[in-house]
Amino acid sequence: MKNRQLVAAVQMASGLHVAANLDEAERLVREAAAGGAGLVVLPENFALMGKHPEDQVALGEADGTGPLQSFLARVALEQRVWLVGGTIPLATSDPGRVRAACLVFDERGQRVARYDKIHLFDVSVPGADEHYQESATIEPGTEVVVIDSPWGRLGLAVCYDLRFPELFRRMLEEGVEIIALPAAFTAITGKAHWETLVRARAIENLAFVVAAAQGGFHLNGRETFGHSLVVDPWGTVLAQLPRGTGCVCTAIDREFQGAVRRHFPAIDHRRLR
Repeated sequence: MKNRQLVAAVQMASGLHVAANLDEAERLVREAAAGGAGLVVLPENFALMGKHPEDQVALGEADGTGPLQSFLARVALEQRVWLVGGTIPLATSDPGRVRAACLVFDERGQRVARYDKIHLFDVSVPGADEHYQESATIEPGTEVVVIDSPWGRLGLAVCYDLRFPELFRRMLEEGVEIIALPAAFTAITGKAHWETLVRARAIENLAFVVAAAQGGFHLNGRETFGHSLVVDPWGTVLAQLPRGTGCVCTAIDREFQGAVRRHFPAIDHRRLR
């Protein structure tokens, strides 16, 4: 594979029909690949934003087989990209819960990583009649995942994970250089915190962050914030898509990252571990 330094974050407003969502996801990955992106990140729950949390459980697949996994492998192969597959539900030993799994497929369509969302969104949103309890239908993951990729050491996190800097420090111990972050931030929490948190994780770890979000009004009544973006290690927003469906595609400069880490070695100055 040619080492394309362009990366892309896909933004969707996924609905209630899996087939339609997959068609849209494939169209947007194709668009990103046509624009030169070699690494493409899909948002959280790209295949379904159901009416009820249990809808994700009903969609759950056994690890290693199933329509959603086959879809991701096929699209990665056909578009010749590394594809970070947002999240899909994978079965657990508990029939009432699934793992929110972020799978990565390389340009040959081979799976090279699985990360299961660790931090679950069990909150009541201040100032709104919005209540979430992901732990009722999702089993938390336990493993930090950082892998080798053509864009450097690639770390994986999902949505609410963004609020827990210790996770990203663990990634740093494993040499993380670029972070893929599928998400579905609510409109309220996104407006308050999304860009601040994404930029903070980039700055404090001197890493690139490719954050792919759900963005818009969903048929289940939810509104998500959007504003998918790519941020560089200095905290500069390289590209952003405020609302609606589409993708943001931009080049990342690994030499710039190396220079920042050499000349501003905050990572090496840590005293508390």
